[in-house]
Amino acid sequence: MVRPVAAGVGAKVNLFEHDRNGLRALFAQLGEKPYRADQVMKWIYHRHVTDFAQMTDIGKALRDKLDAAFEIVPPKALFEKQANDGTYKWLLGMDGGNAIESVFIPETSRGTLCVSSQVGCALACQFCSTGAQGFNRNLAAAEITGQVWVAARHLGNVPHHQRKLTNVVMMGMGEPLLNFDNVVTAMNVMRDDLGFGLANKRVTLSTAGLVPMIDKLAQASDVSLAVSLHAPNDELRSELMPINRKYPIKDLIDACVRYTQRKARTTITFEYTMLKGINDQPEHARQLIKLMRKVPSKVNLIPFNPFFGTRFERSEETVIRAFQKILLDADVLTMVRRTRGDDIDAACGQLKGQVVDRTRRQAEFRRKLEQGISHVA
Repeated sequence: MVRPVAAGVGAKVNLFEHDRNGLRALFAQLGEKPYRADQVMKWIYHRHVTDFAQMTDIGKALRDKLDAAFEIVPPKALFEKQANDGTYKWLLGMDGGNAIESVFIPETSRGTLCVSSQVGCALACQFCSTGAQGFNRNLAAAEITGQVWVAARHLGNVPHHQRKLTNVVMMGMGEPLLNFDNVVTAMNVMRDDLGFGLANKRVTLSTAGLVPMIDKLAQASDVSLAVSLHAPNDELRSELMPINRKYPIKDLIDACVRYTQRKARTTITFEYTMLKGINDQPEHARQLIKLMRKVPSKVNLIPFNPFFGTRFERSEETVIRAFQKILLDADVLTMVRRTRGDDIDAACGQLKGQVVDRTRRQAEFRRKLEQGISHVA
């Protein structure tokens, strides 16, 4: 939704908040043609310019008008650090003492940015550091898009020319489908030729399994879908991921099947964190095979990345490879994700930022640690 443009101190609209259609609507309120919004969008995302005065193909009178009504304000980096393997992490300041984390993972053939959608997370998955931090609020679209902009500027990324940022995954802090409208708006900018210019298949949304919202996503946005599965049966998944009590595996798989039916050659990536002695046994692999036969899919095995206070341990490498072999022998495409950035707590499941918790989970987690109880119920 585009709110009316208002003049006056404190009333400026942050242009990171809108995709191309939203920007055109804003400019129309000022009596400007749509192509003017397109010009500004290119300055923001292709040239990383946030000062209207530097947008030299726009007349001075219009630049002054834009400066009076709008602003272009990215999140502020409070902390930046590079891991030994080249992984880069930003701690980005939000309001009220909150902060979120974004991570860039460089590889030979691509560069992937992991983006957050919420301050903390309300879903309380047992093996995730973010969940232990509790929850504060959804991120605004500007705060989501701004994460990508901060990374793109740092990398010197230029869409269609000098492309270092090739993929974005909504796998950072939070559950993206609980912040649906803002996430979809930000993903529109990621995929727009005047934005970050990423192909649809190179933008991936990862969900813990909110079934109705998966169906809604299929109608609203053409992006890749990843599902955090982590267990092949309801009993174990409900223990690890409370969301399964509301949306059990059968309902989740059915939603994934519907998602693949919207477009030919669509597959779902199922993420499966390998927890020692919990979900890594041969019988778990065989149960997983039965699920994967129901939907076009691939499995991404993720070695568990420990964090302070967790009761879980990473499965041994031999166990992970044996698990993978069982799946591969059954013709289930299965990969093992290489752990990246764990020396700076930037690996999968380790993002925690700074959360002013509105729930009791962070306090409960700390209380149990002080009592020497490692299991967080």
